[in-house]
Amino acid sequence: MTSTPPPVLIDAHHHLWDLAQRPQPWLDDPALTSIRRTFTPEDLRTTATREVAGRRLHGTVVVQCVPDVPETEDLLALAEQDPLIEAVVGWVDLTSPAVGDELDRLLAGPGGGFLRSLRSLVQGEPDPEWLQRADVERGLAAVGERGLGYDVLVRSHQLDQAVRLAERLPGLPLVLDHAGKPDLAGGELADWESRLRELAAHPQVVCKVSGLITEADHDTWTTTDIRPAWDVLLSAFGADRLMFGSDWPVANLAGGWNRWAATVDELLDGCSADETSAVLAGTATAFYRLTRTEETRESR
Repeated sequence: MTSTPPPVLIDAHHHLWDLAQRPQPWLDDPALTSIRRTFTPEDLRTTATREVAGRRLHGTVVVQCVPDVPETEDLLALAEQDPLIEAVVGWVDLTSPAVGDELDRLLAGPGGGFLRSLRSLVQGEPDPEWLQRADVERGLAAVGERGLGYDVLVRSHQLDQAVRLAERLPGLPLVLDHAGKPDLAGGELADWESRLRELAAHPQVVCKVSGLITEADHDTWTTTDIRPAWDVLLSAFGADRLMFGSDWPVANLAGGWNRWAATVDELLDGCSADETSAVLAGTATAFYRLTRTEETRESR
């Protein structure tokens, strides 16, 4: 008699860095002193111990931090070595005329099969139409031609760029990082909600339930502060287009992996088993094509 495989938990958004190997200049901000150290996959294993809906961490998607191809190469090589990492969201210069060649080189290199999406640090771009630049759109077309997705990193006031991107490149799979960074600390959610619903109207877009606690007051937030954003996300996207992400170790600034996991456990209360499965594993598995998860489930 074949036993039913246990349900799994996928962390669809976290970071890793080794400061002895590669600098992270963004960590020079004095507010980030507490996370200005090396973080490894083993650190995540020992940290992420809280179950969510009875599920333990099974696999992850590691996401780039700096606009640097060698960092992406490091993450791909790490994914090849460590079974916890099931996919990599990397970086290439989308504005480069050679972007297609660069993507082909990464895909053919060590760990290249784990490259499933690209990300740009759009949240720091001063150009309010950066995602609509002709060279950027050309680069994103090259991403889509290779069967890759794109992680959209924007702040709430930049969501209109994401909407136009979804309109102009309807064949490119998109995932909105950190739910578009709603202003949970200030409580001003009306504009964010309006733009988010516009984006959610495009079926090729899914959304990460991640990074919300660092948009709230780091010291005083509770589940009650997060719930208004969750309710909008669930209404706009539906559970089958949402995925759990921790944003660890950045999440350590506002409570850490286990506290966020406990919060998501509370937020999922009232969701069906299928909805819970989608948020905690299904959406990420489908978007990032997590074959390790599928193979492991089949072999148990």
